[in-house]
Amino acid sequence: MSQLDHTYLQYSKRRYGYDHDWYEWSMLESRAPLVWPDRKPLAVWINVSLQHFPLDQKGKPFKTPFGMTMPYPDLRHFSLRDYGNRVGIYRFLKFFEANGLPVTYAINASLAGSAPQLIERVCQSAGEIVAHGWDMDHLHSPDLSRDAESELISRSVDVLRAATGKKIQGWLSPARSQSWNTLSLLPEAGLSYCMDWVNDDLPYPVSVETGPLTMLPLNTEVEDSFVMGSNLHSEDEWADQVIDATDFMLKEGRTQNAGRMLGISLHPWLTGQPHRIGCVERVLNHVLAHRDQIWLATAGEIVSTFAEQQKQAAQKP
Repeated sequence: MSQLDHTYLQYSKRRYGYDHDWYEWSMLESRAPLVWPDRKPLAVWINVSLQHFPLDQKGKPFKTPFGMTMPYPDLRHFSLRDYGNRVGIYRFLKFFEANGLPVTYAINASLAGSAPQLIERVCQSAGEIVAHGWDMDHLHSPDLSRDAESELISRSVDVLRAATGKKIQGWLSPARSQSWNTLSLLPEAGLSYCMDWVNDDLPYPVSVETGPLTMLPLNTEVEDSFVMGSNLHSEDEWADQVIDATDFMLKEGRTQNAGRMLGISLHPWLTGQPHRIGCVERVLNHVLAHRDQIWLATAGEIVSTFAEQQKQAAQKP
């Protein structure tokens, strides 16, 4: 067996940590501690994705997870997804508002035209609006030219800003899809953070040439659609996993004297069902029972606190 030539591992971006420039290598244990308000050890943010799955989805360059699966017209799955925007979200809002929960709503911009009443109602609730692309069939991939993707992002953000009257600063790609240009295009649309990647438990800066951008990882492993829809676990198992994650992150934050973060991702078409909403309430009641140690915040509030502490650290001699 011949040996590799020594030049095989010699290339311009080979370095300690990573061979790319998106973000720096950083072990969690070696970072300067984050401090949340009132020195609470854990920040929890609730993300609710409000989505539109077109009945005539094209499925290019891939079929969106949980989209239409049967021959057109797939009214069975279309109407199930629509259930979340007609019924499931009502159950969420009822609990959120009764308990004073700040919530982050990631919204497909096309809903501004097809369900304006939904947008209006969500805007009445305490929380923040995040752009979630155009719909669940307009995916971001290298198949799009830079100009075409720029137009898609700008249109999504502009329509959502006009419909809500709010300053949209965050982004969650449909199906977390990206091209090589996506991150660079977000600051150009006036966005300051993205929630697509899942490689950390804390925010971190992303290096793009178009402006400052923070990655706010939205946990996939305890996302309702991933646990129940992909892993086929029961709703009770999902609730147990989120509660276990909350307890562990609280303990880690206390014992290591450093702020930790947990994003809880919900889809009203799935966990807004009458046989599952009780599990959502069990999870959130567990979080509320530890409110003296948990900072309940929106995605933007977490990013702002992180950015301010990063700025202060950079100014220290």
